[in-house]
Amino acid sequence: MNYRHAFHAANFADCTKHALLHALVLALLRKPTPFRVLDTHAGIGLYDLQSEQARRTGEWRDGIGRLEGVAEGPLLPWLERVRSFPRGTYPGSPALIRAMLRPGDHLALCELHPEDAATLRAAFKGDAQVSVHKRDAYEALAALTPFPERRGLVLMDPPFEAEGEFERLAGGMAALSRRFRPAIQAAWYPIKHRAPVRAFQDALAASGLRDVIACELWLREPTDPTRLNGSGLAVVNPPFGFADTARAILAALEARLSDSERGAGWAVTEIVPE
Repeated sequence: MNYRHAFHAANFADCTKHALLHALVLALLRKPTPFRVLDTHAGIGLYDLQSEQARRTGEWRDGIGRLEGVAEGPLLPWLERVRSFPRGTYPGSPALIRAMLRPGDHLALCELHPEDAATLRAAFKGDAQVSVHKRDAYEALAALTPFPERRGLVLMDPPFEAEGEFERLAGGMAALSRRFRPAIQAAWYPIKHRAPVRAFQDALAASGLRDVIACELWLREPTDPTRLNGSGLAVVNPPFGFADTARAILAALEARLSDSERGAGWAVTEIVPE
């Protein structure tokens, strides 16, 4: 309840998550049939990079701030979408996804923080394609699935402030797969040091899930548990060709966001086969 994403918006982990998310939604758009997206930890949608919170941390400068000059390559489709928003703002997942929806597609947003939920509700007031729910993310996985469209994406982006978040996330993903097998799932996680990430991936492999990949970028060797050294997106049912797209995106992000002497790297790894 204390977490406010405004302090961290547009940092390197956001750039990784949103560039990959954009590619997942583009894959859904390849078919003409409607789809739905559920964003379980939505935040406020659009972030002012000149706000007090953003200025206090300045994290965006080492994220989206390093991508201002990009004019070609695999990051450009996402960056063109980011640049379509007012200058000095950064679209979080709700704003990014909403901008990509066609008539007939829908977006469900969950946010538990009372102020952020109110901001989110005001931002999408009167939008028939977007519903906003002030409710617990893991409760929403059961309450709001399966989708009536029978196809779509569930984005899970916990703040990882409380102990046991990796375990809750793995359990939620397994339960969702049993309830709504065709759903694409995208679950963000921090990489501080490797042990918790290995345990999380082992839990996914042991849960009965099928067809899971991990897309990771780290800016320095993940050996310091007190620092956010990287982040990953675990994707269940990745669309055809997504793994190759993710490789290109991650390589481009590493080239722009990392300092070579820090031991940066990226990987797209099969966690569970089809």
